[in-house]
Parts: sequence; C-alpha cells; structure tokens
Amino acid sequence: MRSGNVERTRVTRNHDIIRQWAERRGARPATMPGSEDNGQLRVLRFDFPGYGGAVLRPVNWDEWFATFDERHLHFRYQDRRADGTPSNFNRLERPTREDR
Repeated sequence: MRSGNVERTRVTRNHDIIRQWAERRGARPATMPGSEDNGQLRVLRFDFPGYGGAVLRPVNWDEWFATFDERHLHFRYQDRRADGTPSNFNRLERPTREDR
C-alpha cells in the first residue's frame, strides 16, 4: 500500500470484507447488554482484545449481519494508521438518501 493511501478510510457493505477486517484484529461481533428490543439487536459493536471499555455481550456473525443488513448500514473503516500500524478505526453509518 502506498504511503499516500495509508490513512484513507473505506466504506463497504460486503460481509466478507467486514468479517476479515475484524478477525485480523482479533475482534468479535458484539452488542451492548440491555440494548436489544424484542430480541432484535439495536447496538452493533466489535469486541477488541484488551479493550478496557464497556462490557459487551458476544453475538454470532449471523445475528450481527442480520441487523447490519436490516438497517442498511455501511461499514466505514481504516486499514492502517499514518505510521503504518493496523488501525481499529471503524464506524457504522446509515446511508444518506443520495447513497440509496
């Protein structure tokens, strides 16, 4: 990868790309406990190893992607930081009307 592209963020809806990105970082699909509504996930997260933040509840990939697809989300992510190390930056976004 050229250094000019190192910090660039990308956007995808491709399940394989998302899963591979997460698994390369040791991240697992998760949700916030208590955020479910009638058995449906409302908050999607990744649980990264060694992260000292909120306690997350693991979910399986099928549940995670079902919610991702149902909500028509886009996955914005970064592969590498400016210094070339792997980046964990990611964000789930709803598309704008122009994106649909």
